[in-house]
Amino acid sequence: MEYQQLAQQILRGVGGRENVQSLVHCATRLRFKLKTAAKADTQHLKQNPGIITVVESGGQYQVVIGNHVSEVWQALLNEGVSEGDSTTETQEKQTLFARFIDIVSGIFTPFLGVMAASGVLKGLLALALATGLLTEQSGGYKILFVASDALFYFFPVVLGYCAGKKFGGDPFICMAIGAALIHPVMLEAFVQEQTGLAPMRFFGVPVVLLNYASSVIPIIFAAWTSCLIERTINPRMPGAIRNFATPLICLIVVIPLSFLLIGPLATWLSRLLANGYVLIYGLSPLVAGLFLGGFWQVLVIFGLHWGLVPLMINNLSIHGQDTMLPLLLAAVMGQAGATLGVMLRTRDAKLKGIAASAFSASLFGVTEPAVYGVTLPNRRPFIFGCIGGALGAALIGFYQTKVFSFGLASIFSVFQSVPKAGIDATVYALIAGSTLALVFAALSTCFFGLSKTAPQAGSPSLATPRGMPTDALLRTLSISSPIAGKVVPLSEVPDETFASGLLGKGVGIVPSKGRVLSPVNGSVASLFRTGHAIGLLSHEGVELLIHVGLDTVKLDGKHFTVHVKQDQPVCCGDLLIEFDIAALHQAGYELTTPIVITNSDDYLDVLPVNSQQETAENMPLLSLIV
Repeated sequence: MEYQQLAQQILRGVGGRENVQSLVHCATRLRFKLKTAAKADTQHLKQNPGIITVVESGGQYQVVIGNHVSEVWQALLNEGVSEGDSTTETQEKQTLFARFIDIVSGIFTPFLGVMAASGVLKGLLALALATGLLTEQSGGYKILFVASDALFYFFPVVLGYCAGKKFGGDPFICMAIGAALIHPVMLEAFVQEQTGLAPMRFFGVPVVLLNYASSVIPIIFAAWTSCLIERTINPRMPGAIRNFATPLICLIVVIPLSFLLIGPLATWLSRLLANGYVLIYGLSPLVAGLFLGGFWQVLVIFGLHWGLVPLMINNLSIHGQDTMLPLLLAAVMGQAGATLGVMLRTRDAKLKGIAASAFSASLFGVTEPAVYGVTLPNRRPFIFGCIGGALGAALIGFYQTKVFSFGLASIFSVFQSVPKAGIDATVYALIAGSTLALVFAALSTCFFGLSKTAPQAGSPSLATPRGMPTDALLRTLSISSPIAGKVVPLSEVPDETFASGLLGKGVGIVPSKGRVLSPVNGSVASLFRTGHAIGLLSHEGVELLIHVGLDTVKLDGKHFTVHVKQDQPVCCGDLLIEFDIAALHQAGYELTTPIVITNSDDYLDVLPVNSQQETAENMPLLSLIV
């Protein structure tokens, strides 16, 4: 599906551009801040083939897209949607926790990808040191280390920009405040104070000097303070001096305040959080693994996992290591294993394809396609994935495995767990726990995860296609051709939505006669006002879509004559639609007509009877295996 077209459909589904306060995206989701959530049509959005699912959580309206989320996000920006967030109040009051989740996700989401990449590079460098491929004195190591460490070292600058946007202020003022926190002059003063020199004073007030490199919480509080001051004084400033006077006041007030009060207090809070987590984890690492490994994906579903992201980054900032991220790897591998089990077990070709794609994405830490597209809809695979995650994380917690850089919980997390001293038992525990989660979930799902539904009973219209053995357990429904013309495989229809099979399996027909007849006995389930497409529901439950030509909706009914009404009963051979082939050709439209079984998932397979051949009206076209 064209990204711009999908963006327009999503925009209509969320209540229009005027209902969107702001928009950001993460690895797989569009995260809307809506003014009025009730205006969104969630069910309509969920039925869109370009959308995996929709989740409302943490004060955000989240549309799960998958790996193409950045392209759809850009298309939405082209439609005039506001990027980032602001502090403008929505019409619906948010809870304090929802606001916290919204703030955290809004600050960290924009650079999550590069942060994960930096963490992976750190892990690879640690592995290179442990195996002797590189030494800390080599030029290659130093340059690659700078590449991996730059983002983390300059965290206050990056977070200042993102926090400034999130809090509705000037992000460049907040960037300057973040840069001040790690300015070489201040770092040099900090080092000198550590060697016993007299402490720095600000007009007689002693300054508590700290090393703010890689820090997280101080700049977020400083940015919030700056944005608060900016919003207060900016409207009161004369227009002639506003552009420089407001930033000047913010810098003069907030930077000294950051060194005197905000920084020390935020650093104290950071250490309190880090030490508190260590204390709780130390009570029973095994129980911590069982809990996080089992419930992490549940938190992801509701978007609540963002509340733990700053804690992991803060652990790395304060202690240089984190024990939470390794536990999450088992949770990720559990869902990956469950997805693998579905892929191996299912006979549904479409589900098998979705599972294969989702499995590969899960290995790299992106589990939304697996959860929403494969495991959660089938329930038991999701449960087995959570159980596998709990078991694997319990083993990892028992050995107290740590990582030394931040990133998505993925197969690369193994590299991030390698200490400078070399590979030890904790690394092997991480590998073993992740493998346990994957294998347990895969085997459990493969043998017990999918319900065995009995084949549907036959009907008088059942027929056995030529060349297929008659078998009481494998029957077919025969669908006749509604149009005369040349049959082409659906994959060759020049429209990505139909050709990809997103709407279902079927064929395309290049029409030689300008009319559409009913291929089934049933009723008109949907009829487009423009007459270019019609949906039918047969008495046997077959849902059929006939779409005359491509993009012909733009004609607004011109050259089409409809002979039926919505919900009207029809019999096989009844005239449904007439269309002018010559006029459509002259107007420049592609006439290849997709014939699609939209509920293909209800059948073992949908097979064309005649491929790459001419067909006449009412001749056998498709065989549905039930």
